[in-house]
Amino acid sequence: MGGMLIAELVTTWSRVGGTSSRLAKVELLADCLRRLTGAEVVPGVAYLTGELRQRQIGVGWAALRELPPPAEQASITVAELDAAYARIGALAGKGSQAARRDALEALFGRATADEQRFLRQLLVGELRQGAQAGVMADAVAKAAGVPVAAVRRALLLGGDLRLVAAAALTDGAAGLARFALQVGRPLAPMLAQPADSMEAAVARLTPAGVEWKLDGVRIQVHRDGSDIAIFTRSLDDVTARMPEVVEAVAALPGRSLVIDGEAIAMRPDGRPYPFQVTASRAGARGEPERLRAELPLTPMFFDVLHLDGVDLLDRPGQERVAALESALPADLRVRRAVVGDLATAEEFFAGAIERGHEGVVVKSLDAPYDAGRRGGAWLKVKPRHTLDLVVLAAEWGHGRRRGRLSNLHLGARDPAGGFVMLGKTFKGLTDQMLAWQTVRLLEIATDKGDWLVQVRPELVCEIAFDGVQASRRYPGGLALRFARVKGYRADKTAADADTIDTVRAIYDAARE
Repeated sequence: MGGMLIAELVTTWSRVGGTSSRLAKVELLADCLRRLTGAEVVPGVAYLTGELRQRQIGVGWAALRELPPPAEQASITVAELDAAYARIGALAGKGSQAARRDALEALFGRATADEQRFLRQLLVGELRQGAQAGVMADAVAKAAGVPVAAVRRALLLGGDLRLVAAAALTDGAAGLARFALQVGRPLAPMLAQPADSMEAAVARLTPAGVEWKLDGVRIQVHRDGSDIAIFTRSLDDVTARMPEVVEAVAALPGRSLVIDGEAIAMRPDGRPYPFQVTASRAGARGEPERLRAELPLTPMFFDVLHLDGVDLLDRPGQERVAALESALPADLRVRRAVVGDLATAEEFFAGAIERGHEGVVVKSLDAPYDAGRRGGAWLKVKPRHTLDLVVLAAEWGHGRRRGRLSNLHLGARDPAGGFVMLGKTFKGLTDQMLAWQTVRLLEIATDKGDWLVQVRPELVCEIAFDGVQASRRYPGGLALRFARVKGYRADKTAADADTIDTVRAIYDAARE
């Protein structure tokens, strides 16, 4: 079978990850995109942005623990890999586990060492490098010879970078022009940038709208008459899993709308359940009506993109909010206030936290809905938690971090003895920290592997995080959410590290 070899994608991925220059990333990706054939564009773009075309095929870390020896020569094409993943994802029923294992063994047996690493990280969602959506959009424009604005607009309306790339590379500007807002077809949601504090957010966007930040599942609901569809942030259709949301939207006046919001599980007292409870209910594939009776989801909306035949994407934020208020009752809208000073904003923030929510989102009153982008028009503010944790191990980096120990395994002290792992992070590490910790961790290493270096539990890190969640992956049953390194604590020893009891107290407090 002809076509581009996966090895060429791996080379591009490695070179993109090895440069900090946005222009260089765009050039590398554009060159690779030009060499993809028509049928290879969708999976090729997906792989370079760290996804599968199929999104999920039922393969996790457990299935990848033991891999066959790598091949000497590259031979797998993009099309062959896409077909193999599709076949694996379609396996079901009796004997499917063994069949999936055999198929993975055959596939990885044809992959070189670099390809095996690429494929493994792709399957478990840990393919980290520089081909983010914005960079890839610029690369698509360069490869296709079309304006970047045309690609971004098509992405806004089409919602799927892979399909936009295929249209641009196949039919150029004419292909991109075919993308339009269509009720029933999801759009990539607008995202918020993190702000260091409420003071910083208000300084940038006053006056502004301030909304509760709900820790739920992002949903985009489309209604065309009696037809209602619900999509997640990743554009997956979950309509059948949320009958209560369908019912709430069906009761609204008007014929057509596209609204953006969250679905969240609420306690009887109006406080939210932890995110994992909501996520588990939203992801459950059991009988929807039974699940609804056991744990109903409450839809809460904060934006409207289309209303009764009128597209509102390019309207100012305040105008979209007015349209939302005219179309939805207050009990279906996220709590919001317009603020003009820091004191009022902080009071609103405190109220959101007191009611058990994640924080707030500060929004420009004038900005349009910038779908698929994390721009400065929306700023999210959350309380900051920190813990002093011990480094238990570190993974060798790749791309720009190749040759340095990067991803840290973090543990809390167990008062009964030893340490309890709470997760991993590579976020927040500067080049200087990477260089220092590589030397220091190798000095205290107890086992130096090709992928993982285990160390004596001596180094203490200050770790910032957004919350604690239940986890089956780690022995303590808990994991940190969005952990990032603030710095090493040379003034502390492992005996000074925070305990697992402290972590459990944080988790329990969030559930009250």
